Amino acid sequence: MFEVSNLKVSIEDKEILSGLNLSIKAGEIHAIMGPNGAGKSSFANALMGHPSMSTSGSIKLSSTELIDNSVDERARAGLFLAFQSPEEIEGVKVSNFVRKALTERNGPLDMDQMVKSHTSLVENAKKLGMDKSFVSRQINVGFSGGEKKRLEVLQIMALKPKLIILDEIDSGMDVDGIKLITKILSDLNDGTRGFLIITHQPKILKHIKPDKVHILANGKIVHSGDESLAIKIEDEGYSSFLAD
Repeated sequence: MFEVSNLKVSIEDKEILSGLNLSIKAGEIHAIMGPNGAGKSSFANALMGHPSMSTSGSIKLSSTELIDNSVDERARAGLFLAFQSPEEIEGVKVSNFVRKALTERNGPLDMDQMVKSHTSLVENAKKLGMDKSFVSRQINVGFSGGEKKRLEVLQIMALKPKLIILDEIDSGMDVDGIKLITKILSDLNDGTRGFLIITHQPKILKHIKPDKVHILANGKIVHSGDESLAIKIEDEGYSSFLAD
Protein backbone atom coordinates (compact mmCIF):
# COMPACT_ATOMS: atom_id res chain seq x y z
CA MET A 1 0.00 0.00 0.00
CA PHE A 2 2.91 2.31 0.77
CA GLU A 3 6.46 1.74 -0.41
CA VAL A 4 9.63 3.79 -0.07
CA SER A 5 12.59 2.65 -2.14
CA ASN A 6 16.17 3.94 -2.00
CA LEU A 7 15.05 7.29 -0.60
CA LYS A 8 17.90 9.79 -0.41
CA VAL A 9 17.37 13.17 1.22
CA SER A 10 19.69 16.13 1.61
CA ILE A 11 19.40 19.68 2.91
CA GLU A 12 21.89 22.23 1.54
CA ASP A 13 24.18 19.43 0.31
CA LYS A 14 24.12 17.68 3.69
CA GLU A 15 22.86 14.12 3.32
CA ILE A 16 20.17 13.20 5.87
CA LEU A 17 18.89 9.89 4.50
CA SER A 18 21.09 7.63 2.39
CA GLY A 19 18.97 5.00 0.69
CA LEU A 20 16.06 4.21 3.00
CA ASN A 21 13.63 1.40 2.18
CA LEU A 22 10.26 0.75 3.83
CA SER A 23 7.04 -1.09 2.90
CA ILE A 24 3.72 -0.82 4.74
CA LYS A 25 0.69 -2.96 3.88
CA ALA A 26 -2.88 -1.77 4.37
CA GLY A 27 -3.90 -2.31 7.99
CA GLU A 28 -0.33 -2.33 9.30
CA ILE A 29 1.15 -0.12 12.00
CA HIS A 30 4.88 0.54 11.71
CA ALA A 31 7.07 2.42 14.17
CA ILE A 32 10.28 4.27 13.32
CA MET A 33 12.52 4.66 16.36
CA GLY A 34 15.96 6.09 16.83
CA PRO A 35 18.03 8.43 18.99
CA ASN A 36 17.68 12.20 18.81
CA GLY A 37 19.21 13.52 15.61
CA ALA A 38 18.81 10.26 13.71
CA GLY A 39 16.70 11.91 11.01
CA LYS A 40 13.25 10.67 12.02
CA SER A 41 11.46 14.00 11.61
CA SER A 42 13.40 14.69 8.43
CA PHE A 43 12.09 11.39 7.09
CA ALA A 44 8.51 12.43 7.88
CA ASN A 45 9.00 15.83 6.24
CA ALA A 46 10.59 14.23 3.18
CA LEU A 47 7.60 11.92 2.75
CA MET A 48 5.36 15.01 2.63
CA GLY A 49 7.64 16.80 0.15
CA HIS A 50 9.09 19.58 2.30
CA PRO A 51 10.39 22.20 -0.16
CA SER A 52 13.71 22.70 1.67
CA MET A 53 14.73 19.12 0.91
CA SER A 54 16.30 17.55 -2.16
CA THR A 55 15.06 13.99 -2.64
CA SER A 56 15.58 11.05 -4.97
CA GLY A 57 14.33 7.50 -5.04
CA SER A 58 10.72 6.41 -4.93
CA ILE A 59 7.69 7.08 -2.69
CA LYS A 60 4.60 5.17 -3.81
CA LEU A 61 1.12 5.25 -2.28
CA SER A 62 -1.33 2.73 -3.77
CA SER A 63 1.13 2.29 -6.67
CA THR A 64 1.11 6.03 -7.45
CA GLU A 65 4.57 7.62 -7.57
CA LEU A 66 4.80 10.74 -5.39
CA ILE A 67 8.51 11.58 -5.33
CA ASP A 68 8.11 14.61 -7.65
CA ASN A 69 4.71 15.70 -6.31
CA SER A 70 4.09 18.86 -4.30
CA VAL A 71 2.93 18.86 -0.68
CA ASP A 72 -0.72 19.48 -1.60
CA GLU A 73 -0.67 16.77 -4.26
CA ARG A 74 0.65 14.27 -1.74
CA ALA A 75 -2.04 15.30 0.73
CA ARG A 76 -4.76 14.86 -1.90
CA ALA A 77 -3.34 11.42 -2.71
CA GLY A 78 -3.88 10.41 0.93
CA LEU A 79 -0.74 11.22 2.94
CA PHE A 80 -1.19 12.98 6.27
CA LEU A 81 1.53 14.16 8.65
CA ALA A 82 0.68 14.94 12.28
CA PHE A 83 3.43 17.39 13.21
CA GLN A 84 5.73 17.13 16.20
CA SER A 85 5.33 20.90 16.76
CA PRO A 86 2.13 22.12 15.08
CA GLU A 87 2.13 25.77 13.99
CA GLU A 88 -0.27 28.44 15.17
CA ILE A 89 -2.42 30.01 12.43
CA GLU A 90 -4.04 33.22 13.60
CA GLY A 91 -7.36 34.24 12.07
CA VAL A 92 -8.28 30.76 10.80
CA LYS A 93 -10.88 28.76 12.71
CA VAL A 94 -10.49 25.01 13.15
CA SER A 95 -13.89 24.37 11.53
CA ASN A 96 -13.10 26.51 8.46
CA PHE A 97 -9.69 24.91 8.10
CA VAL A 98 -11.08 21.36 8.10
CA ARG A 99 -13.93 22.24 5.73
CA LYS A 100 -11.42 23.84 3.34
CA ALA A 101 -9.31 20.68 3.41
CA LEU A 102 -12.38 18.54 2.67
CA THR A 103 -13.32 20.86 -0.19
CA GLU A 104 -9.84 20.72 -1.70
CA ARG A 105 -9.93 16.92 -1.64
CA ASN A 106 -13.59 16.17 -2.47
CA GLY A 107 -14.87 19.28 -4.23
CA PRO A 108 -17.26 22.03 -3.02
CA LEU A 109 -19.58 21.19 -0.14
CA ASP A 110 -23.26 22.13 -0.31
CA MET A 111 -25.02 23.53 2.76
CA ASP A 112 -26.20 20.12 4.01
CA GLN A 113 -22.67 18.73 3.70
CA MET A 114 -21.23 21.75 5.51
CA VAL A 115 -23.67 21.30 8.39
CA LYS A 116 -22.92 17.58 8.51
CA SER A 117 -19.15 18.18 8.49
CA HIS A 118 -19.49 20.71 11.32
CA THR A 119 -21.66 18.35 13.38
CA SER A 120 -19.19 15.53 12.81
CA LEU A 121 -16.31 17.80 13.79
CA VAL A 122 -18.01 18.75 17.06
CA GLU A 123 -18.80 15.10 17.85
CA ASN A 124 -15.22 14.05 17.15
CA ALA A 125 -13.88 16.89 19.31
CA LYS A 126 -15.98 15.56 22.19
CA LYS A 127 -14.51 12.09 21.61
CA LEU A 128 -11.11 13.70 22.03
CA GLY A 129 -12.18 15.18 25.36
CA MET A 130 -12.54 18.71 23.99
CA ASP A 131 -15.44 21.14 24.47
CA LYS A 132 -17.51 21.93 21.35
CA SER A 133 -16.10 25.48 21.40
CA PHE A 134 -12.76 23.93 20.37
CA VAL A 135 -13.79 23.87 16.70
CA SER A 136 -14.46 27.64 16.70
CA ARG A 137 -11.02 28.57 18.04
CA GLN A 138 -8.11 29.78 15.92
CA ILE A 139 -5.79 26.96 14.91
CA ASN A 140 -3.42 26.18 17.80
CA VAL A 141 -3.57 29.78 19.09
CA GLY A 142 -3.37 29.53 22.88
CA PHE A 143 -3.54 25.74 22.71
CA SER A 144 -1.63 23.59 25.19
CA GLY A 145 0.79 21.00 23.84
CA GLY A 146 -1.79 18.28 24.37
CA GLU A 147 -4.55 20.29 22.63
CA LYS A 148 -2.33 20.80 19.60
CA LYS A 149 -1.84 17.05 19.31
CA ARG A 150 -5.58 16.42 19.70
CA LEU A 151 -6.22 18.85 16.85
CA GLU A 152 -3.88 16.82 14.65
CA VAL A 153 -5.95 13.71 15.47
CA LEU A 154 -9.19 15.64 14.87
CA GLN A 155 -7.99 16.38 11.33
CA ILE A 156 -7.19 12.70 10.82
CA MET A 157 -10.70 11.75 11.94
CA ALA A 158 -12.21 14.19 9.43
CA LEU A 159 -9.98 13.46 6.43
CA LYS A 160 -9.44 9.70 6.93
CA PRO A 161 -6.15 9.60 4.96
CA LYS A 162 -4.64 6.46 3.45
CA LEU A 163 -1.31 6.76 5.28
CA ILE A 164 -1.15 8.45 8.67
CA ILE A 165 2.31 9.65 9.72
CA LEU A 166 2.57 10.54 13.41
CA ASP A 167 5.72 12.46 14.32
CA GLU A 168 6.21 12.31 18.10
CA ILE A 169 2.44 12.44 18.63
CA ASP A 170 2.98 11.55 22.30
CA SER A 171 5.23 14.53 23.11
CA GLY A 172 3.51 17.10 25.33
CA MET A 173 0.75 14.66 26.29
CA ASP A 174 0.00 13.01 29.62
CA VAL A 175 -0.73 9.29 29.98
CA ASP A 176 -4.51 9.74 29.81
CA GLY A 177 -4.20 11.81 26.65
CA ILE A 178 -1.97 9.21 25.01
CA LYS A 179 -4.44 6.43 25.87
CA LEU A 180 -7.32 8.45 24.42
CA ILE A 181 -5.77 9.35 21.09
CA THR A 182 -4.24 5.91 20.54
CA LYS A 183 -7.67 4.36 21.17
CA ILE A 184 -9.17 6.61 18.50
CA LEU A 185 -6.32 5.88 16.08
CA SER A 186 -6.74 2.14 16.66
CA ASP A 187 -10.46 2.50 15.88
CA LEU A 188 -9.53 4.13 12.56
CA ASN A 189 -7.47 1.10 11.61
CA ASP A 190 -10.12 -0.65 9.53
CA GLY A 191 -7.66 -2.46 7.27
CA THR A 192 -7.76 0.14 4.49
CA ARG A 193 -5.01 2.49 5.70
CA GLY A 194 -1.51 2.33 7.14
CA PHE A 195 0.17 4.01 10.10
CA LEU A 196 3.75 5.21 10.54
CA ILE A 197 4.56 6.20 14.12
CA ILE A 198 7.80 8.13 14.59
CA THR A 199 9.11 8.24 18.14
CA HIS A 200 12.29 7.92 20.19
CA GLN A 201 10.56 6.48 23.25
CA PRO A 202 8.50 3.27 23.29
CA LYS A 203 5.77 4.42 25.70
CA ILE A 204 3.20 5.13 22.97
CA LEU A 205 3.75 1.64 21.53
CA LYS A 206 2.34 0.17 24.73
CA HIS A 207 -1.03 1.61 23.76
CA ILE A 208 -1.05 1.14 19.98
CA LYS A 209 0.65 -2.12 19.11
CA PRO A 210 2.94 -1.98 16.06
CA ASP A 211 3.21 -4.78 13.54
CA LYS A 212 6.82 -3.82 12.87
CA VAL A 213 9.42 -1.65 14.60
CA HIS A 214 12.38 -0.14 12.71
CA ILE A 215 15.49 1.59 14.04
CA LEU A 216 16.71 4.54 12.00
CA ALA A 217 20.37 5.48 12.26
CA ASN A 218 23.00 6.92 9.95
CA GLY A 219 20.39 7.69 7.31
CA LYS A 220 19.07 4.14 6.99
CA ILE A 221 16.93 1.57 8.73
CA VAL A 222 19.52 -0.56 10.49
CA HIS A 223 17.27 -3.01 12.37
CA SER A 224 13.66 -4.18 12.05
CA GLY A 225 11.56 -6.47 14.20
CA ASP A 226 8.25 -6.90 15.96
CA GLU A 227 7.06 -5.03 19.05
CA SER A 228 9.59 -6.91 21.20
CA LEU A 229 12.26 -4.73 19.56
CA ALA A 230 10.72 -1.66 21.23
CA ILE A 231 10.88 -3.43 24.60
CA LYS A 232 14.53 -4.28 24.02
CA ILE A 233 15.27 -0.63 23.19
CA GLU A 234 13.58 0.46 26.40
CA ASP A 235 15.69 -2.01 28.40
CA GLU A 236 19.03 -1.59 26.64
CA GLY A 237 18.88 1.73 24.81
CA TYR A 238 20.12 2.24 21.26
CA SER A 239 23.85 1.79 21.78
CA SER A 240 23.87 -1.97 21.23
CA PHE A 241 22.18 -1.56 17.84
CA LEU A 242 24.30 1.36 16.70
CA ALA A 243 27.51 -0.44 17.53
CA ASP A 244 27.05 -2.93 14.68
